[in-house]
Amino acid sequence: MKIGLHIADFTYPNGPTGLADDLTRIAVTAEEQGFSRVSVMDHVWQIRPVGPIENDMLEAYTALGYLAARTEKVDLLTWVTGVTYRSPGLLAKCVTTLDVLSKGRAWLGIGAAWNDEESAGLGLHFPPTAERFERLEEALQICLQMWSDDDGPFDGKHYQLTRTMNVPQPLSRPHPPILIGGGGEKKTLRLVAQYADACNLFGGPDLSRKLDVLKQRCDEVGRDYDTIEKTVMARLDPDDPQATVEELKGYAALGVQHVHSMIPRVSELEPLRVMGKEVIPAAAEM
Repeated sequence: MKIGLHIADFTYPNGPTGLADDLTRIAVTAEEQGFSRVSVMDHVWQIRPVGPIENDMLEAYTALGYLAARTEKVDLLTWVTGVTYRSPGLLAKCVTTLDVLSKGRAWLGIGAAWNDEESAGLGLHFPPTAERFERLEEALQICLQMWSDDDGPFDGKHYQLTRTMNVPQPLSRPHPPILIGGGGEKKTLRLVAQYADACNLFGGPDLSRKLDVLKQRCDEVGRDYDTIEKTVMARLDPDDPQATVEELKGYAALGVQHVHSMIPRVSELEPLRVMGKEVIPAAAEM
């Protein structure tokens, strides 16, 4: 099992003037301690479960481009891109650029978007839920087409592209891995089965059932369930490494291969070092 770091809070003691240096220290330390992926949220305001909406927030792909230049090994992605925040052609170009400049370390994390408050605040398009899922499927199709040899047009219900040319192509082969976030059983998990390289679910009592539903969706579309990486977003506690390892054993027993987590007091760095010493090696043996 691998462990990833989710950076969702950019409000550090040194403030905006020290943010670039603090972010560098966090990402470099995470890489040194064996975290396999580093992600940021795709939000333009802080989300209420993490902190006040007025807290510091960085644009996702600009932040990932910065991190690409500061790291060497960790995979980089949004956890996850809101499909309505960028046109799919531009999104494919963003991920391609990140992949090329990181030398093949980019993923596409994507979902149907949910934050109507920030969308209304900054004038971002935010259609009803059913339409967002339609747009999500078309966006996945467009990205896969742009990452293929087919540079012809795309004529969808919501998006029309006259030429899906994408030069240079990503270094990742056959394309940057695709992670679809969310556990919706009718729509999201079907899209995972049809298009994704990885799912993302939340730890909790519903996890086993969600994985069973994903297997059903794979059977329905003729996909090998084992070819999809099972990831879980959970809150891991560096203050109690033994309990954290036991929690990870429970996920491993369900077939989870990657656990992604915010780490409390991450700017202090020591919690990352505790994870690297006492949790990540144990997870690697699961």
